[in-house]
Amino acid sequence: MTTFASGTDTLTRDALTVLQPGFTGTTAPDWLLRRLGEGLASVGLFGRNIASPGQLAALTAQLRVERDDVLVAIDEEGGDVTRLEVRTGSSFPGNHALGAVDDVALTEQVALELGRRLAACGVNLNWAPSADVNSNPANPVIGVRSFGADTGLVARHTAAYVTGLQAAGVAACTKHFPGHGDTAVDSHHALPRIDADLSVLQSRELVPFRAAIAAGSRAVMSAHILVPALDPERPATLSRRILTGLLREELGYDGLIVTDGMEMQAIAATYGIERGSVLAIAAGADAICVGGGLADDDTVRRLRDALVSAVRTGELSEERLADAANRVRALAEWTAAASAAREGSPAPSGPVALSRTNGLNGSNTSNGSAGTGGASGTGGTGVTGGAGAADGTGGAGAESGAGTTGGSGGAADVGLVAARRALTVTRSAAYTPLTRAPYVAALTPVANIAVGDETPWGVAAELARLFPGTATGSFSGEDAGASALAAAAGRPLVAVVRDEHRHPWMATALDTLLAARPDTVVVEMGVPQSAPRGALHIATHGAARVCGQAAAEAIAGG
Repeated sequence: MTTFASGTDTLTRDALTVLQPGFTGTTAPDWLLRRLGEGLASVGLFGRNIASPGQLAALTAQLRVERDDVLVAIDEEGGDVTRLEVRTGSSFPGNHALGAVDDVALTEQVALELGRRLAACGVNLNWAPSADVNSNPANPVIGVRSFGADTGLVARHTAAYVTGLQAAGVAACTKHFPGHGDTAVDSHHALPRIDADLSVLQSRELVPFRAAIAAGSRAVMSAHILVPALDPERPATLSRRILTGLLREELGYDGLIVTDGMEMQAIAATYGIERGSVLAIAAGADAICVGGGLADDDTVRRLRDALVSAVRTGELSEERLADAANRVRALAEWTAAASAAREGSPAPSGPVALSRTNGLNGSNTSNGSAGTGGASGTGGTGVTGGAGAADGTGGAGAESGAGTTGGSGGAADVGLVAARRALTVTRSAAYTPLTRAPYVAALTPVANIAVGDETPWGVAAELARLFPGTATGSFSGEDAGASALAAAAGRPLVAVVRDEHRHPWMATALDTLLAARPDTVVVEMGVPQSAPRGALHIATHGAARVCGQAAAEAIAGG
């Protein structure tokens, strides 16, 4: 059992217990180990802390030498938001791809396998899944992190994800309560506002959270958003009406409430991280997430002292702080018990429930995989729509891997299976399969902070494996189309976009490319809100590495 350092009083221990700080480096710094000995109960990990699974396992073991029941948290959504595979891209598609398939058993199995990988590295709390209904196509921060824009779909896949993740012994933290989907502002930069009325919130935003609670989500993360229908004065993270009145009392949630990162500008620029943390705990939050941007001992000391001072001045009740700390400890107990149960019994075995494996050979089959022309040679039969291609060229129609099976492998390749099934392909009548190395023009937008700019994305690396000599370049801005055309120099052209509908310059660049090169293949790796166009259009519903692999297989398979 953990032995706390002598001289640390109960109030100070409780103040440390409710913090979830981050740090820099791939080993635990001395200050962090010292704080664990004084009562700190949680640590947050980010991409900067991870070099390999073995290194991560050694890091979490180092933390547990100091405190055996420490909560080790991570922001591992799979898909575009990955910390485990921040330098290579994720082996699992994100929520939007899983929603496109709409197979809750598959979603549960993806979450289970992701959870197993986290547990094997010593991570026991995942700040996922996103339960946000992406009802605003202009949303700059949710997008493919959401299962979709349909409330029922998001609810059933949120529940499946929670079930799968927790079956691996990793606590789920469903986010971003009460729903970040209907925003056009990124809370990393400013305070978003949702002006939906109460009836809309009840029938849309809150439904997936009800499903998550029913599924037993061990934690819920609050959003830094202002929702006047719920509280006209304070953002959700700081609102007693929302965290206690709505989440605790009305929805009956009894698990851990975690804040989103307190250094995000929606809070830091309006309340400051110290006062924001005090208000959050007073409102009903139990754990303060900080460390994505502020990751040092000074931050921990400032927040600890702010909480202790607030209790001593009467701004925050000692009972509320103690209750929050006890909820953190209760989750730590659950994760310890789940870990012991996992280690004491064999892991579930057997493949994902797959069916109808088939090669991609016919002209009207799904590009669920590469078939004989791709890297794997197996894949799913497809569902073919009879309508002509959306670009007006009278093509063979749109095809989707959704509802099909993408392979016959077991749990280890469930991510690729899901990515293949998530593809939606539209061909024009004039399309001819790729036969030589192409030029891949990545029309690259600025990444949001949640996704980050460290993680590679696209199809160039995967196409290079299939077509040695493939070349690539990144383009943005008003001259992107002309520059890409010049760089391609007559080679087969593949244009990769991410949320074309949100970036006018990107749509203009595609106009330029398609006017000069109607044979261009277009791969949309964001939300496919814009109409498909190009000789071949592939919507991957996310930019995970496996989504790029699935798209490359589809291009190669024709």
